[in-house]
Amino acid sequence: MLFFLFWAGLMFITGYAITAGAAERLVFGYDSYGNICGRKNTPIVGAPLSGQDMTTKKYVFFLKSCDLEIKNLRVNSVALCVSSCPQEQLNSLEDIQLFAKNNDSCLCVYNINATSCVHSSKVAELCPTLPVPQSVSFPLFNRCVPQNAKCYSQFTSVLINVANEVDIFHRVLSGIMAGRETVIGLCILALAFSVIMTVTFRFISMLLIHIFLTLLVFGLLFVSGIMWWLYYNYTNEPSIELETEKENMKLLLAFSIISSTLTVVLLFLILILRKRIHLTIQLFQVANKIISNIPSLFFQPLWSFMILIFFWIYWVAVLLSLGTAGNAQVISQGQVEYNILFGIRYMWWYHLIGLIWTSEFILACQQMTVAGAVVTCFFNRNKSKPPSHPVLSSISVLFCYHLGTVVKGSFLITIVRIPRIILLSIYNILKEKENACARCMFKCCFCCFWCLERGLRYLNQNAYTATTINGTNFCTSAKDATLILAKNPTITVLINCFGDFTIFLGKVFVVCFTVFGGLMAFNYHRELHVWVVPLLLITFFAYLVAHSFLSVFETIVDVLFLCFTVDIETNDGTPERPYFMDLELMNFVYQSSKFTEESNQKSKKSRHNNEYGTELQPMTRP
Repeated sequence: MLFFLFWAGLMFITGYAITAGAAERLVFGYDSYGNICGRKNTPIVGAPLSGQDMTTKKYVFFLKSCDLEIKNLRVNSVALCVSSCPQEQLNSLEDIQLFAKNNDSCLCVYNINATSCVHSSKVAELCPTLPVPQSVSFPLFNRCVPQNAKCYSQFTSVLINVANEVDIFHRVLSGIMAGRETVIGLCILALAFSVIMTVTFRFISMLLIHIFLTLLVFGLLFVSGIMWWLYYNYTNEPSIELETEKENMKLLLAFSIISSTLTVVLLFLILILRKRIHLTIQLFQVANKIISNIPSLFFQPLWSFMILIFFWIYWVAVLLSLGTAGNAQVISQGQVEYNILFGIRYMWWYHLIGLIWTSEFILACQQMTVAGAVVTCFFNRNKSKPPSHPVLSSISVLFCYHLGTVVKGSFLITIVRIPRIILLSIYNILKEKENACARCMFKCCFCCFWCLERGLRYLNQNAYTATTINGTNFCTSAKDATLILAKNPTITVLINCFGDFTIFLGKVFVVCFTVFGGLMAFNYHRELHVWVVPLLLITFFAYLVAHSFLSVFETIVDVLFLCFTVDIETNDGTPERPYFMDLELMNFVYQSSKFTEESNQKSKKSRHNNEYGTELQPMTRP
């Protein structure tokens, strides 16, 4: 019920954003009369020059381009939409008229047409100051930038002040919209890498695992080197004045440090675990046997990914509309300015919580579906005849009985992640204080919340599995799963060590090469100054895509392990109480953990009178 009420609030914000927002203003620019350049506009009451068709007029031109001043984000010059920026200096009104005839833009206020612009009595007020300098279009904001040295210095000074004073939220939106083709391409690249890693794990072999590890090692080393080279290249730029350019340098430095540290740690771990690669292959072969019995599991991440994509497109569209939600206010001479509406910032936070909670809910539904299908297959006595349509059966049980369980699990992750975001915002506000003690405290808090989130994720997965086995609620299932896992700490560490680490390497592979592609693309298009946050979002997107695809293996491995522990707790392998597990899973556990002695000791103990007083009862499938 709480989740549906929350989504009712999101629907209200969506309706409000659609009616009050105009995301195109951020990127395409707009004139002083409320017209968005390059678009067909609707009239604004009280502004007679609004509502014009600017489809062919894509650039913003300032009448006083050589004498711009800014105060409270307001420029002292009239802005117009023009079809082309002046390619050469215009020294007279006749030159302006000739330019108007050739380009269908008079460079004067719209109520003066091309044939009469030189004869108007108000030429000094309604036309640009002469001489009009040669200009080129600035690729990010679609502004005509003068090329005259003096005018260019004045214009860029105002532009820098505008970019630095604009809210970071709007700089983020501008960056996303300006580099949208690059962002879309990188998202497709992340999808392609995720599919490749899924196929690799599906048909895993000794050769494939060695090729994968070799590419990962050389890729990490190469990407780290490229990042440091790019950072060095950017630090040698002649001048860095825009706040966005400083953010780019900080991002490059952060990525370089993280990449180098991650490379060293992963190389060390790979070196330690290299002798047990065959156990990893055997583990994934057991998981692939489940996928062979339930082929539709292989396509489950694709459906989850499509749902996530649909939701993220919706979320970004609403975000862009919220960022431009404002009232059009008519001021002197029929000009228009937009005022941010009250309460918009609170809506941004609510919308952000919706992103986290809904994304986690979708991923939790995938985990629950996979867990239900694997449990159905595992606790099937007739191994030669697997259950029919276990995925569809699992989905129906999820939506009929267990939606509350996935809502609670995803809500726990959201509650833990929100304080991290708040702390990050406070840290960015106070980072100029240069207080080493405060920075250390914030970083410790970040680390604690991250560890708590990782623990909750593992708890949630086991709780979903216990729910599919017993049909109990979230809290009861989480308690039962925790207690039974605590009885087998050796196997718990073993499975997490081999399975989760290998899957994590696959996610690192996807993120690493996607970030590398992003750095190359944005470095090639250096005119896109605002690429720091889009690249961060692409990194987050690449990880989510990789997690969505590869988590099916992670979920299968975790579910198999919990089913295994339940099996050995409730059965002893005798004809009266035979095991549900197959020989491959049993051999893997025995060979890797020397579990024989522990199993013999546990078989002598009572199954009902133990110190924990709890027992999971598997559901026997007909």
